[in-house]
Amino acid sequence: GRALCCEMAPAKKVHPRPQDLIDVVVATSRSSLDFLESWRQFLQPFHLIIVVDGDAKPSVPAGFDYEIYSRNDVNRILGDKAWCITACQSFGVLVSKRPYVYILDEHCAVAKDPKGKEINPLEQHLTNLTSPATPFFFNTLYDPYREGADFVRGYPFSLREGAATAVSHGLWLNVPDYDAATSMVKPLERNSRYVDSVLTVPRNALYSMSGLNLAFNRELIGPAMYFGLNLDGSTSGRVDEIWAGWCSKVVADHLGYGHKTGLPYVWNGGKASTKALASMPKEAKSMQWQEQLVPFFSSVKLSADNNTADKAYLELADKVRQALSPVDPFFSRLADAMVTW
Repeated sequence: GRALCCEMAPAKKVHPRPQDLIDVVVATSRSSLDFLESWRQFLQPFHLIIVVDGDAKPSVPAGFDYEIYSRNDVNRILGDKAWCITACQSFGVLVSKRPYVYILDEHCAVAKDPKGKEINPLEQHLTNLTSPATPFFFNTLYDPYREGADFVRGYPFSLREGAATAVSHGLWLNVPDYDAATSMVKPLERNSRYVDSVLTVPRNALYSMSGLNLAFNRELIGPAMYFGLNLDGSTSGRVDEIWAGWCSKVVADHLGYGHKTGLPYVWNGGKASTKALASMPKEAKSMQWQEQLVPFFSSVKLSADNNTADKAYLELADKVRQALSPVDPFFSRLADAMVTW
């Protein structure tokens, strides 16, 4: 008779559903999450991890799949390690179980492309994260893996397989993500420019990573995606995502992964002019420090033996302690928090 293997039909390749691949983290201080209604068509299939900056849990519109945590929950679950979580996003990353994480800012709404079509950011982020990056050689036609594009003449064939993508950094329309000083000088400035492109940030180049519209591969870079500590107990979170960006970029460069920036866009509905004056005292110290932090992150080197994100991040924490503690004792405590994380 025929061998059993000849009688069996070839197995069909099963592609995981998008909602099985990515968690959506929402950090909030609101008493109601009604803003999720405007996102329903895109977010409803996905699992939400809602982390509240406070003790009272807000109301969530019906029909969403979610888990919700208050500050009391964070303290109960982490115990004596809870002190290192001052940015809600960090806890959301910590409890996520899916391969990818999307962080959505509560002040953002669905954006539209130039043709008036509403943009699904999760779809584009997953496209970015599941296609290679090109951190080792800059392609002047942007993303060579996108339909209608390719590698330009002179691009080394040995590098055309690309590298794994660790981070997909989406952009935003309307209110620019400026620091307080720039917002005060340009209170009415708005971004209306939609650029239809995705770029890989070159290796050994730093950039300002915003948490407004951010996705990443939790399995590749999750240990380095820690949003740090607030400064002097302040509630300003702007320094946190910048810190996470610098750390994750250094670790990704060390491990040979890529960070992409560009599509997708969201609509930033934050009120820049009203927040700028209040944010100025909170951001003053971090704006001074960044002139010393950027040279540190630009020059720091990690050991080849530390070949995973967690090992590389622990080494980076030690180098932060050695190099930056003389700048301010805060960085010694931040290094402790990185290790605890």
